[in-house]
Amino acid sequence: MSPRLIVVSNRIPTEAEPSGGLVVALHDCLTTQGGVWIGTSGTPVKDPAPELREIAQGAYTRMVFDISEAEHEGYYLGYANSVLWPLFHRRADLVQVQPDYADRYMAVNTRLADMLAEFAKPDDLLWIHDYHFLPLAALLRDRGVTARIGFFLHIPFPVVSDILALPQANDLKDWVAAYDVFGVQTQGDVARVMAHYRDDPDAIFDTQGRMVTLDNGVAPRHFPIGIDAHDFAALAKARADIVPLAMSPGQKLVLGVDRLDYSKGLVHRFEGFATFLDARSDDSPKATLLQIAPPSREDVDAYKDIRTELEQAAGMINGAHAELDWTPIRYIRRSIDRDTLASVYRRADVAMVTPLADGMNLVAKEFVAAQDPEDPGVLILSHFAGAAEQLTDAVMVNPYDAAEVGEAVATALTMPLDERKARHAKLRDNVMTEDIAWWTDSYLAALRGTD
Repeated sequence: MSPRLIVVSNRIPTEAEPSGGLVVALHDCLTTQGGVWIGTSGTPVKDPAPELREIAQGAYTRMVFDISEAEHEGYYLGYANSVLWPLFHRRADLVQVQPDYADRYMAVNTRLADMLAEFAKPDDLLWIHDYHFLPLAALLRDRGVTARIGFFLHIPFPVVSDILALPQANDLKDWVAAYDVFGVQTQGDVARVMAHYRDDPDAIFDTQGRMVTLDNGVAPRHFPIGIDAHDFAALAKARADIVPLAMSPGQKLVLGVDRLDYSKGLVHRFEGFATFLDARSDDSPKATLLQIAPPSREDVDAYKDIRTELEQAAGMINGAHAELDWTPIRYIRRSIDRDTLASVYRRADVAMVTPLADGMNLVAKEFVAAQDPEDPGVLILSHFAGAAEQLTDAVMVNPYDAAEVGEAVATALTMPLDERKARHAKLRDNVMTEDIAWWTDSYLAALRGTD
């Protein structure tokens, strides 16, 4: 009998059709593999129950645990998203260090460890996801759990100099070391994990310096996450003639799809698009940047600030460049359903995926999968997106360089068909081959020790 797979993440799907990159990926994995998915219940309660509770059965079992309002403030909004998130995304300047944040973060992880220690069996496989639960394996080991425990970090791993801003910097080493497999998105992330242990006398490296061994033999490994590419390509093709966009004949569509987050470089993107507008001639094609950016974590001050900056930038750029029949930037601050989004991906002439720091960025892969191979659009991709290690045939840019971004937009919009098809064919091959099933199989083989 195969070991039972137990997946743990902060968010767990409660709807019939899950949304969001991480949630969709894990839903697809568990639908195929079977097992148990455990996460927070979503709504803070007055008195959290001390046990897990089942909320759904099907291809896999879904279970949740409660957190209090104070824990939501300290564990989620506080330590996870006002300390770890900015730190791991190269924004140590935005880290808000408050003692109760760390206390609440550890309280939630400790209570979950108590529940998992009762629930897990020795031959289970535990797969912990993302920065919300970094200490979980160490806490489980303290409680005598001997099952194999893997971790996957969906966001970038921080550079050593930024880790020093974390009061629990030394604890981070112990947290990582407690896992049997510590998975990250890119080879660059592996290097950053290893750099964190270079001065640790208990760390042992192989002769090529590629592996770090600590206590139980954990090694950081990269597993670039993919999408259900064939399914998304089929959806986009089926929706090709159902594009809900009012655009003039010959007008070009440049697309951005991101959560409203400072790590996505949205203000820089608007500024780069503005340099393209500044340089265009009267006979150049009119191009509209459609930016879809649903808000998130609006209770965190840094997110309020980026929303204000982005709205101001859009207004200033449109004020300078708009015409009676053309609005250069169309900004939508809400979610778009998956079917509609697939049709918009298919219609887009260019996608701008230009984060300042990103673990992977599945928008880049969705755009590639959605395109018509006979007349594909062009992907503009930041060097700082994790996807840049795989999607090397995109038009690569430095998102901090507005002039370079503007030139990339001009290049993409005028790229000959033969070059577009050649670039897209290579991108599509990677997206279709290294898809979500490949990612799942690769990681679970490593966790089982069979790879």
